[in-house]
Amino acid sequence: MKIVHPWLAELVPIPADVEEVAREISLRGFEVASIERGRLPVIDFEITANRPDCLSHVGIAREAATIWGQPLRLPEMRSTSRTAAEPAPVEVRLEDHVRCPRYCAQVFEVTVGPSPAWLAERLEAAGVRPINVVVDITNYVMLEIGQPMHAFDLDRLDGRALVIRRAGEGERLTTLDGVERALDAEMVVIADATGVVAVGGVMGGGRSEISGTTTRIALESACFQAASIRGASKRLGLKTEASIRFERGADIEAPPAGIARAAALFEQTGAGRPVGGLIDRYPAMRQPRTLTLRTARIGHVLGMNVPPDDIARILPPLGFGVTWTDPGRGALIVDVPPFRVDVLREIDLIEEVGRHYGFDRLPATFPALATPQAAPDERIGRDRAVRRVLHAAGFSESMTFAFIERAAAGPFCAAGVAPAALANPLSEKFAVLRPSLLPGLLDSCVHNRRRERRDIKLFETGSRFTAEGEGRAAAFVWCGSASAPHWSAPDRAVDFFDAKGVIDALAGASDARVEYRPAEHPFLVAGRAADAHLIIDGDTRRLGIVGQLAPSLADARGFPASEAIYVGEIDLAVIALRSGSETFRAASLPRFPSIVRDISMLVDESLPAAAVRGTIHSGAPATLVSIAEFDRYQGKGVPDGKVSLSVRLTFRAADRTLTDEDAQAATEGIVAALKAAHGAERR
Repeated sequence: MKIVHPWLAELVPIPADVEEVAREISLRGFEVASIERGRLPVIDFEITANRPDCLSHVGIAREAATIWGQPLRLPEMRSTSRTAAEPAPVEVRLEDHVRCPRYCAQVFEVTVGPSPAWLAERLEAAGVRPINVVVDITNYVMLEIGQPMHAFDLDRLDGRALVIRRAGEGERLTTLDGVERALDAEMVVIADATGVVAVGGVMGGGRSEISGTTTRIALESACFQAASIRGASKRLGLKTEASIRFERGADIEAPPAGIARAAALFEQTGAGRPVGGLIDRYPAMRQPRTLTLRTARIGHVLGMNVPPDDIARILPPLGFGVTWTDPGRGALIVDVPPFRVDVLREIDLIEEVGRHYGFDRLPATFPALATPQAAPDERIGRDRAVRRVLHAAGFSESMTFAFIERAAAGPFCAAGVAPAALANPLSEKFAVLRPSLLPGLLDSCVHNRRRERRDIKLFETGSRFTAEGEGRAAAFVWCGSASAPHWSAPDRAVDFFDAKGVIDALAGASDARVEYRPAEHPFLVAGRAADAHLIIDGDTRRLGIVGQLAPSLADARGFPASEAIYVGEIDLAVIALRSGSETFRAASLPRFPSIVRDISMLVDESLPAAAVRGTIHSGAPATLVSIAEFDRYQGKGVPDGKVSLSVRLTFRAADRTLTDEDAQAATEGIVAALKAAHGAERR
């Protein structure tokens, strides 16, 4: 919100320059975006979403009046009333008092022309382009007291009627920006006798636009339901100064004040005069909100006692009515003004007292702990250990949004399962919750590749969302070289086995065995994809996936399809890694020597290596400590459809030296198991 310093000083006499004003108000919770020095100095404040009352000069003036103890001088207003017998110059029908709880209108005879220099200069300083005196006055009132307004050319309203209703299905409106927009039944609109002339609280239509030939206007000043305006603005893709204010919560008492202020400005500029009186449709009058504020509660929450005199000094200038309930000033009744839509509870009042008494005056004390601190969540240590392993493997950590595009999420969803959609997304780019961490990592990979990074190794730990609910996962992407370039060896591109090694490293940290099985996933290349399963105490649990990302998917996100990207993702609920910060386990070096046996066998060429390893483990005694494939041969001497596979087995006992007989018996048992399970023939 751009606040023009001379305009602010007109509302409250501030004994400070623009820099001091910016500094003092920023200490009360309003961040300063910029300060523009010139003939009309301007302070641009970042107004939080819970303070729509401060999207105006009067709202900021209340803060300044409280800070410097100066009286607030509200702008001049002119109000006219209408007798019951006097005919209304325009018919106003309020048919939807839920989405529009109050609607005011008044007719003015106007002379359309340029605005006076003082008014145009203030608008330009506040970031609003002057158009003509009628439109400029409506914008001036909005910036001054925070009430959005709209002027209709009365002679262009069919039937001289304003009907506030829901839009009909299929209705369309060409708005002031020249765009034809489709409306729906959830939007509140302003219509005349034949059709829609404005989207309530968002933007007017071109058919009733003020022009150089306009002589009479119907001036609208209304209060619209915040949720309705927020939804309409989102669906129309239209964000205006009016919608920004209404969607945060409007003052139900402001509509008549807005017209009264506009009437004063029309008289001051000589641009118009009222015809008839104010039309005010307010069918369900709201009762003022009253809260109880306890001084003892203020001290408990803030950690310091605020003197009652300071409480009585702070709240009234902010618009609150204060009445003490007892002579000892232990509690007070506070009448909440209607423009403070954010003040709903006692704690909100305590925040107001704390802001202006000074959070910098809070004593630095440790909170009193009634119970011991809870033990940290075990998932924290697990995630930390995952990150440590991946960092050690040369990966850099990435942090991406949990909200992604629907098109990006689709390939990573299970068959027939749609991604979890957001009811009110910020934009289509953040329409659904991610079913996998890989879409975000892929976009990070693309971002790096476009900045001339060829070798990319990224990982992320975070939440993913499926039909079953939320779960924690860890994922990585790897493209480019398998290792850093060095003169001692030729460059080699990353391959499936490099990516598989990352999963092995994660599984190895948990003292569990991992088994890979061929898999088919729409986002991975067939034949270069596998499901990883963790073997824990004989129980098999699916850990995750690993493989090459489909080139078509990478190309669709902007990554060259000719370059391979290998990815992996694991379920952190399956893997139980040690945090490394609480428990250290050590094992002594082997006291007894090992025995190595090599076996070569003929097996079907389609037999996965994981199946061979699993059979060896199932048929081996506890003394088997290592399995390593060291040769695979097809060719002369090997029948078609077969492959010669050579495996090195290492045996060792913790309590004795093994004999050749022990190793031989174990080897024969393994060979027998391979023959029974896979028809293997020992060579």
